[in-house]
Amino acid sequence: MPIMLAHGGGQTKRAWRQVSATLAAHGFRPIALDLRGHGDSAWSDRGAYDIVDFAADLVSISGSLDRRPALIGASLGGLAGIMAEGEVAPGSFASLTLVDIAPQMEAGGVARVVSFMAAHAREGFASPDEAARVISEYLPHRPGRKASAGLAHYLRQKADGRYYWHWDPAFIDGIMRRHAERGGGSDIGRAELSEAASRLALPVHLIRGGSSDLVSAEAVAHFRALVPQADFSDIADATHMVVGDQNDAFGDAILDFLLRIHGKEIGE
Repeated sequence: MPIMLAHGGGQTKRAWRQVSATLAAHGFRPIALDLRGHGDSAWSDRGAYDIVDFAADLVSISGSLDRRPALIGASLGGLAGIMAEGEVAPGSFASLTLVDIAPQMEAGGVARVVSFMAAHAREGFASPDEAARVISEYLPHRPGRKASAGLAHYLRQKADGRYYWHWDPAFIDGIMRRHAERGGGSDIGRAELSEAASRLALPVHLIRGGSSDLVSAEAVAHFRALVPQADFSDIADATHMVVGDQNDAFGDAILDFLLRIHGKEIGE
């Protein structure tokens, strides 16, 4: 049973390394992706980084597989999943797990994420340790640490000697432009996302970080009204970065859902 894993904005497929191992240990076939403009995937020379572009990519990848996969999407990956299944090509996925993302997002939380991503997108960092310090300031609830070997997967050193995020700056430029045009919130309208969500007919699992500043309790209620068949898990002591904050609890939550929905398909 294939499970596609779509990371959040500014991340890479490496974000799923522990989750992938957990899924494989239970008989699933994890397929972690670098979304367009991220990691080792190509950058768009047209700056095509709208949610529908990411959604179309997910649909294309799903169609290339030998059978319909389940999709787990965090933040950007989850938004793309909603649009892929609810708008672009319904029926592309066997189930959809959304990680701390919903149509009704808190403007303050969105602004914090966008500000962090934009702050060093163009000028980069003098060293990996400087990047590690910036990350620690963004995630003050985690223990501070110097640059690790894993951080190298998110940085590229260019000819000028400085280190840059491993994603296309045009990605965040587009988000900021649409964010400003809409007066805050997502780069796609709440109404559009809500309409797409209301058309979801497959098994759905919404996972929220218990301390998320992006998905509130009201946003969860709004989503569950749109998608009454959706399961819901609230992960204590986790922020928007659920997977990194509480990986074991997250793994338990996704396994409970996936084994219930797809347990008979394991190994296929």
